[in-house]
Amino acid sequence: MGEKIIKVLVVDDSLFYREYMVGELSRDFYINVVGAASDAYMARDMILKYRPDVMVLDIQMPKMDGIEFLKKLLPQYPLPVIVVSSIGDRVFDALDAGAVDFIEKSKPDNEDDMNDHAREIISKIKVAASSKVSKKKVERLGKCDKEVKVGSKYKLIAIGASTGGTEATSKVIKGFGPEFPPTVIVQHMPPVFTKLYAERLNKVCRCNVKEAENGDILEKGTIYIAPGDYHMRVNKKGSKLKLECFRGDKVNGHCPSVEVLFDSVSKIFSDDIIGVILTGMGRDGAKGLLNIKSKGGYTIGQDSNSSVVYGMPKVAYEIGAVKRQLPLDKIFSEIASKIRRD
Repeated sequence: MGEKIIKVLVVDDSLFYREYMVGELSRDFYINVVGAASDAYMARDMILKYRPDVMVLDIQMPKMDGIEFLKKLLPQYPLPVIVVSSIGDRVFDALDAGAVDFIEKSKPDNEDDMNDHAREIISKIKVAASSKVSKKKVERLGKCDKEVKVGSKYKLIAIGASTGGTEATSKVIKGFGPEFPPTVIVQHMPPVFTKLYAERLNKVCRCNVKEAENGDILEKGTIYIAPGDYHMRVNKKGSKLKLECFRGDKVNGHCPSVEVLFDSVSKIFSDDIIGVILTGMGRDGAKGLLNIKSKGGYTIGQDSNSSVVYGMPKVAYEIGAVKRQLPLDKIFSEIASKIRRD
């Protein structure tokens, strides 16, 4: 059985970018570009006519921008959407509105970058085609005032996520407060966007959230997001925990890699760590989570129904790395109850 042909709709107000995208995507045998629209109204008509499997959507457009279009479209027509955006935090508004992934808009004067961009968007389209898009209204980020009294053995929380992970991670950590142990997170995301993501979370979370820096000493009540294009691992320096952020080859196709982070913490901790693996394509972090569990750590995996892409947590579950498999909306309470009880 071969791969299914994926019907794709491209929506962008730039004629150059539309033609570029159609040309590059059409080179892939398993992608059929069924239409190219210059605005949201034309896109709506094409969606009804062609019933695409995936839509590639520019955020900045005339008449109606991509975010407003998503808010109006997805409740009536659940469709995997990849947004294309210049660097800025509006991409996270699009993800909050229901887009499954994003890609940075490349500069057209750099042929190498454009070729890399084309390969990346093709890969993301194939992942998006197998993702789940819920009809349920997307929950907006918000503060959680519920406090958790902590005096347990747990010294660290480590989280890994990929496609669909920006929303999933925010739902898990928004209830974390200053009393929680330090939390380290790898979310597959390019440079600059990781900093914007951390800054965005810092505005709505009860605890401090920052993009990790090489040499950071881990502190209670602080969440550290691995920087794009840098692996992150935890080292022990005396009685303190120190972050190392470094460039390196991709691991499991990613930099930062969840595997690198999980492997590092499994070497330091035993039963005093909580490891969590969330939605994402592939297997990054599965073996590392198994290492955490083998050392006595408590491990949680997101379940199939609540995952945008049930890849990473599926592999982790199948190899026996997951102690508890839970829907996304139960993961925070599970972490909180473990911290209270143990």
